[in-house]
Amino acid sequence: MNDKIITGKILKQRGWTEGKTIGLAKTAAQELAAKGESREAILDSLDSVRQTPGDFVEDAVFGALAKECVRREEAAARAADDALPKLTPIGEEILTDLRPEPLPYAVWGAGGIDAGAIEQMQNSLKLPVSAAGALMPDAHVGYGLPIGGVLATHESVIPYAVGVDIACRMRLSIYGVSPIVLGQHKAKFENAILDNTKFGAGKGWHGKERHEHPVLDEPDWKQTPLLRSLQIRAAEQLGTSGSGNHFVEWGAFELESDSEELGLKAGKYLALLSHSGSRGVGFKIANEYSKLAMTLHPRLDKAVRHLAWLPLEREIGQEYWHAMELAGRYASANHFVIHQRVAAAAGLKEIAHVENHHNFAWKEHLANGDEVIVHRKGATPAGAGVLGVIPGSMGDAGYVVKGKGVAQALNSASHGAGRKLGRKAALSSITRKQRDDYLKARGVTLLGGGLDESPQAYKDIETVIAAQDELVEVLGKFTPKIVRMATEAGDV
Repeated sequence: MNDKIITGKILKQRGWTEGKTIGLAKTAAQELAAKGESREAILDSLDSVRQTPGDFVEDAVFGALAKECVRREEAAARAADDALPKLTPIGEEILTDLRPEPLPYAVWGAGGIDAGAIEQMQNSLKLPVSAAGALMPDAHVGYGLPIGGVLATHESVIPYAVGVDIACRMRLSIYGVSPIVLGQHKAKFENAILDNTKFGAGKGWHGKERHEHPVLDEPDWKQTPLLRSLQIRAAEQLGTSGSGNHFVEWGAFELESDSEELGLKAGKYLALLSHSGSRGVGFKIANEYSKLAMTLHPRLDKAVRHLAWLPLEREIGQEYWHAMELAGRYASANHFVIHQRVAAAAGLKEIAHVENHHNFAWKEHLANGDEVIVHRKGATPAGAGVLGVIPGSMGDAGYVVKGKGVAQALNSASHGAGRKLGRKAALSSITRKQRDDYLKARGVTLLGGGLDESPQAYKDIETVIAAQDELVEVLGKFTPKIVRMATEAGDV
């Protein structure tokens, strides 16, 4: 039998449902097979169409299939909507003016922050719902709120100030063996990552490959038509990573002193570090509620249109809040599954771990006692005694830190080194040889990874850590050795 033939049975095992889509998927598969693509590559491409059909409606090969998938999604959403109580209308347009001047805010590492990020931070603090803000040393331009920006608001949540990858997280698992095993059994550790992770937009596990976790059975998935439509995607993408700066990497974790917080003695340990978020679930939630927020503020100044907010006293605000929190629990489960699978493949048992998330909103209190909503867009929670992980790049160290609870920083710290070059600038100025030479000099093996994620595209992590020494105490250092990332454009 031709090993490129894709049958209806195979498609059903991958999660495709009966109907017209099966036939259209088989037709597209045949066209790709005729061009010489492998069966696995074809199946992955088809899965991407099923996950995000809107991205493929104009595609020469997948267009008909994508349009049918979109039609089915819309029909399913309408059916789910009809089966549930109708939502309260969003309500009347909120008419508000910006402050003439931004509220004052503190900046750490100002010398390394670009003017665009400063302008975005100032604009966010002109919002009438703003209460306070802070800018971390890894800051750079984002959408609406800069990456590395922290914004507190009164009785409102801003979907774009949370971000499209809701609850993007760091998790460091530590094992009771020396990191010297990475050199002794390199192939084993490389295969543990390669065989037990998936990277890239739309990627997921299918059929018997899917993982179980209690988060998938939570009743909150049934609360709104949107969440109902995302439950299948959540099951498929549990235990996967996105593209861009997401990674899973083996490395050496060093503690200079005994750590009561980690329950570990000083020394060097093997560790696994991951960076990923809520995948397609968070993306869909962010897009849906950002659009709804903008309908409430049609006259909002264009400079801050991505900072349209949802009042928490309205049902639409509560809807987003509960969806965001569900995405946060899902993102945590995502990391748990990744680490569980990879560690099992390597024959390891975790003895300690540290986990924290960014791209989220929390109900907290300012120094004056006021309750506010604190948005950390690419910023790490750093309340007194709170542990977190601040990574560098694929070729540079990261740090486990303990927060000092600085009120001026809204109990926050940076979430990484931060970019100094945008993706286009990195692709046009960094060669593959330059990247690979940098990694080779540091003994790092890269599996995948694009040029736009080269270490040279990032700020110096040592400078960034030094700029926030009043915000966090460094407990330990993680040095990457085997790094797995998605392969991106430019890595040829």
